[in-house]
Amino acid sequence: MIHFQWPWLFLTLPLPLLVRYFFAARITIEQAALKVPFLDDFPSEETRIIAAEKPWRLWLAAVAWILLVLASARPQWLGEPIEQAVSGRDLMLAVDLSESMSAQDFELQSQMVDRLTAIKAIATEFINRRVGDRLGLVLFGTQAYLQTPLTFDRKTVAALLDESAIGLAGEATAIGDAIGLAVKRLQKQQANSRVLILLTDGANTAGELSPLKAAELAASYKLKIYTIGVGADEMVVNSLFGARKVNPSQDLDEETLTAIAQKTGGKYFRARNTEELNQIYQLLDQLEPVEKDKQYFRPRAELYFWPLSLALLCVALITLQRVRSL
Repeated sequence: MIHFQWPWLFLTLPLPLLVRYFFAARITIEQAALKVPFLDDFPSEETRIIAAEKPWRLWLAAVAWILLVLASARPQWLGEPIEQAVSGRDLMLAVDLSESMSAQDFELQSQMVDRLTAIKAIATEFINRRVGDRLGLVLFGTQAYLQTPLTFDRKTVAALLDESAIGLAGEATAIGDAIGLAVKRLQKQQANSRVLILLTDGANTAGELSPLKAAELAASYKLKIYTIGVGADEMVVNSLFGARKVNPSQDLDEETLTAIAQKTGGKYFRARNTEELNQIYQLLDQLEPVEKDKQYFRPRAELYFWPLSLALLCVALITLQRVRSL
């Protein structure tokens, strides 16, 4: 349906008639230099002006004025109401980009990939399911960076996560600083629930804030943290002395990650492969359900440029005719 944003502007439609009535043009008749016996045989100045005026020009000017008022009222096309679920939750993802995330101990589509690639694939599906949540993204390595502030735009969050690269934030791991940055971004937000999902494959080796101190700070602001330890328990490595099994997750500090989750009312998960990582995200969907309240909005499309273009066309035709008549 068509809707006018400023319908009160239609009150200006009779403005030209009021101006003509109260401020009528005065025609000055100069004294004739030639005396003639029969004055009626010569047309007066007023008669020549009226004769010069084209009736279609007045009608075209009236149409142009109506179109200008119509454009000024800002016509819009309102679409059908669209339902939007709003949970009132602020959910932040903190993803480790340290050098150890390059270990290729995850299988994705029958191909061995590094840990970050697997996280991107699974986390993107999780992000797309979080309808109604405001999502944010923190990337951390030696330092922690806010990649995406809280937003309902899930596509942007997923796209920026996909563009992240190993080593982008440094080679070390600053878990405490990542939690501290999330607390800083969430503490002033009024939300029914504040959640941080932290994914890492190592221990805190950088940063100014210790993980446990950061967890206490998060608990004071009612920020719940779910920690996920990423990495396989064993991996076959080929060397000059043949194939041997190693533990690629020997640096994973599960004790600290578990303590972080317990201090904030969250939970610690262990993701040794892609299947377990996917199950963890599905479990998070159950622990933090998405849909709460429903809101509706109607898409709007501006239409003012159509009457405005026609009004300018009418003015151009009137101007062109006057120029040609000179």
